[in-house]
This record gives sequence, structure tokens and C-alpha cells, in this order.
Amino acid sequence: MSTPDTPLLTTPLNDLHLELGARMVPFAGYSMPVQYPAGLMAEHRHCRTAAALFDVSHMGQLRLVGADAAAALETLVPVDIVDLPVGKQRYALFTNEQGGLLDDLMVTRPALDARAAFGDLFVVVNAGCKAQDIAHLQAGIGQRCQVIPMPERALLALQGPQAVAALARLNPDVASLTFMTGGRFALDGLDCFVTRSGYTGEDGFEISVHQDQAVALARALLAQPEVQPAGLGARDTLRLEAGLCLYGHDIDTATTPVEAALTWAIQKVRRAGGARAGGYPGAAVIDAQLATGAARKRVGLLGQERAPVREGTALFAADGTALGTVTSGTLGPTVGQPVAMAYVPPAYAAVGTQVFAEVRGKRLPMTVTAMPFTPNRYYRG
Repeated sequence: MSTPDTPLLTTPLNDLHLELGARMVPFAGYSMPVQYPAGLMAEHRHCRTAAALFDVSHMGQLRLVGADAAAALETLVPVDIVDLPVGKQRYALFTNEQGGLLDDLMVTRPALDARAAFGDLFVVVNAGCKAQDIAHLQAGIGQRCQVIPMPERALLALQGPQAVAALARLNPDVASLTFMTGGRFALDGLDCFVTRSGYTGEDGFEISVHQDQAVALARALLAQPEVQPAGLGARDTLRLEAGLCLYGHDIDTATTPVEAALTWAIQKVRRAGGARAGGYPGAAVIDAQLATGAARKRVGLLGQERAPVREGTALFAADGTALGTVTSGTLGPTVGQPVAMAYVPPAYAAVGTQVFAEVRGKRLPMTVTAMPFTPNRYYRG
């Protein structure tokens, strides 16, 4: 992370962002594009209707190498890694001894090949947590497998319903991927590792490429008629409409997976009574909450009035009882109404429950609603 005395880091695409007229902002220690001249709303809508290209090279990429890597990683996450098939990707969570979340991450088991640049496990972690995550892995399982950071890799996200058409012009074989699968592909002659996943709720791809080839790949993608660049602003509104958590806002070290409504990420084999139950930090806390529930739950909220309800907004019941605070909120460009996520007591978590958000001294009605706010359109084959 940067301080006032340390310069911001830049991604390999920094000069291209400036060339494209991006407005740059500090984010997780990096100078990152928040939006381009078209603006956040146009970028958001273009991702929902065509294809948007995001630079996510600030995120951390690393490999876990060795026969024991999967079993070792299971000592740090409540997720089934041992049974993860070759070519498949899975969402995972680093937990602490209290059951809180140190970070969320993506884990893929690539096929080994003769070049072996990828193999064993490929892990992507959040930008703001990557130094501590790498240290956490090295301290926790570095004696059981090699933990190999990959700072030389850039990461691009191509998202939207027309992403597959654009990417398939660079290599038709990418169309064979389905949601949460990945593999190695030559894109416009460049060696890449591609997963069909993303953070927008749309079909799309995350593409790991060597930093020296990142600009060439970005230009090849931007040359496709469906593709326009998009920044962090649209990335945030898209993921919120998709009901996806942002680490440090909707989930953090004081939030458990049960509170965060992320129990779908904990497979049966890792739960109490499962073949490989427990064995990770906070397992007793999380198993107890899985059995009896938690004191609060992450919910989606839909505003009844036009005023956006932002992060930090206090929530109340009709009788004035304080319920909690909003963790993410915006005026959903696709939904056309204010959307938000918040933690509330279980008694107020049922879909259809009305709560009130205090905005500038006025209490605005909001309704607990199912997420995602706009339907996800992942390609499952």
C-alpha cells in the first residue's frame, strides 16, 4: 500500500490508460483508471450489452507448486481444493481463528504441460491484501509446497455478453470454456492463461498474460468492434448489481462466511461430518454458525426512492430500532433504482422486509430483496 511518501505503483497498461483519456485515481497502492471519457454509466451499460475491457493487473497472481499443494491450502481455507478437477476454478476464503475473512480469492487447477509455466494451483488474490496473503501462505504452507508470486503477470478482464465473440477472433478455442473453467490459450499469438469467470455478473473472461505482452493483448482486444475500455467505477456498480462482495467493504476480518451469506462456497466435505471437515482457522466458529445461524446476515436492499444509499448509511426498523449499516450502495444503472448491501439481524433478513435508511436526516424506505439485483448471465454450457 502507498503512503503520502511513497509513489503509486502502476500496471503495465498505465500508458495505454493515459492514451485512452482515463481519469486515474489511487487504489490499493496503484494508480488505476476509474473511468474513461465515455463515463461510468456508458461503461456500465456497454458491459451489460456488449463487452468491456478492465485492467485488473493490480491483483495478486501466484502459483502453489507441489504434490501436497491442494491439501496444504485446505489448512487455510474452508473449501474443497483436493477434489478440484483439472481445468476447474473455485472461489475460496482465507479465514482467521475467529472465523473472520482475511481475503477472498480464486483458485484454479490448470493442466500441466511441457512448458509447465502453469500447473498445480493458480491463485488470484485481491490487490489490497496480496502482500499479506502471500506472507500468510508462505508462513502457513510454505514448508509443504512452493509459494511462487507472479508479479511479472498482468491480468485483464473481458466482460459482457459479446466477450466470447470478441475473444474467439483471437482464438476460437476459448469458446469451449464454460463458467469457472480455465486453460492455456494463444491469443493473437500471445501465451495466456484464460478463465471464464469475472466480477460483473456477465459472461466473461479473466486473462493472465506476461507484463511485456499486456499492451499488445489489450490493443488486440480493443480493436474488436464489441470492446470498449472500462474503469473501476463501472466495475464497482456492475459487481454490486451482481450481488458480489468487495473485500474491505462487504466482507472483512470481523465477518464470517455465514454472516456474509457465502456458505455456498463451503462444500459438504469440509463441513462438520464431512470427510475432510475442519482443519482450517476458525472452523469451530464457522461450523457452529452453520448449525445454529449467525447474529447478523448480509442482505440485498432495493430503494423505494431515487436517492442513492451509500456505504456507511445507518439502517433502522419502522419502530426506530437500529439495525446496522450499509456496506455498499449505489443507484443501479441497470436496475434503475438504488441498490445496496447491508448486515441486519436475522429477524429483518427475510425477503420483503422493509427497513429505513437515514439519508441526510430523512429515513428512506428500502426492501430486503434477493440477490443478484439483475440476473447473472454466466455461460454454463
